[in-house]
Amino acid sequence: MSSAEASIPPPKSILIIKPSSLGDVVHTLPAVAALRDAYPRADITWVINPEWAPLLRGNQDVNHVHIFPRGELRGVGASGSLMPWLKKTKQLRPDLALDFQGLLRSALIAKASKAKQVYGMSDGREGSRFFYHRSAKVNRRQHAVERYLKLAELAGAPVGDALRCSIPSGDPLPRFDEYPPFILLHPFARGDSKSLSNAVIEEICTAFAPTRIVIVGKSKRKIRAPDNCVGLTNQTSLLQLIRLIRVARFIISVDSGPMHIAAAVTDRLLSIHTWTDPRRVGPYNPDAWIWKHGQIHKVSELESTKLRRHGRRFKTKDVPAIVKLVRPMVPINPFDLKIAE
Repeated sequence: MSSAEASIPPPKSILIIKPSSLGDVVHTLPAVAALRDAYPRADITWVINPEWAPLLRGNQDVNHVHIFPRGELRGVGASGSLMPWLKKTKQLRPDLALDFQGLLRSALIAKASKAKQVYGMSDGREGSRFFYHRSAKVNRRQHAVERYLKLAELAGAPVGDALRCSIPSGDPLPRFDEYPPFILLHPFARGDSKSLSNAVIEEICTAFAPTRIVIVGKSKRKIRAPDNCVGLTNQTSLLQLIRLIRVARFIISVDSGPMHIAAAVTDRLLSIHTWTDPRRVGPYNPDAWIWKHGQIHKVSELESTKLRRHGRRFKTKDVPAIVKLVRPMVPINPFDLKIAE
């Protein structure tokens, strides 16, 4: 650190710019926790989309939430929503704005906030780097959590081995019994190639019967599932989904935002990857598992494991291997739970 940098007083106010998406917001939490530990008296505000704001409920690392109403900033009436929002944003005036999004839109938010200093990452896109006073040098091949921690380090936050990732406790679902134990299945992603087919979903339910399989996520598909499956597709809020993740005996999920929430709260997770690289976007939890091209690996083994770059879709023939992994942790008889601990 140069003498000039050493003389810079610690920031009294910090603006976190990470409006979306769900998984990316989860990945940013450890960096914000590091900033809070480094600057316990700082006033920290987070710019976030309204649909992901519940993820910050009860987060003691964040003082204020500044909603970015992206849905209202489209179409004919956009200017009517934009001007009041810009007025509030200009009043923020943080000592330091950290652009974890790395896009032109997020860089413009930093500029609009009247921040004294704006920091971003070296892989910022769409010309966002032109708005930064300093950039954290990051490797695009690194996991997003590690890239975001580099930005926190640039802001003066020491990063150790023990990371905090504050996730709300969640909300219980009405009329849903959390007992007996169940497996949570999240088979849907924005990209259809990442989602599980109906045939695979039905095969998973059949293979684990009579254990309950609770299916969650957002989809327009109709699934003909066996009696042991509980369909909660399109029926849970974000906080209710978090509660299900916390109480499930095991989570099977495609590469998605809910998978990253699961990785933050439990080791009992299998993440299914088709074309995505689990080293970069997989669960940031060394004791979780990933599936890739017909093989199952623990996350801690990935650095020394040769994986196919593109992989393939998960098929019904892959279900038995999943059952072999999960069944010891989710016994058929609920009274055998002590064996699975």
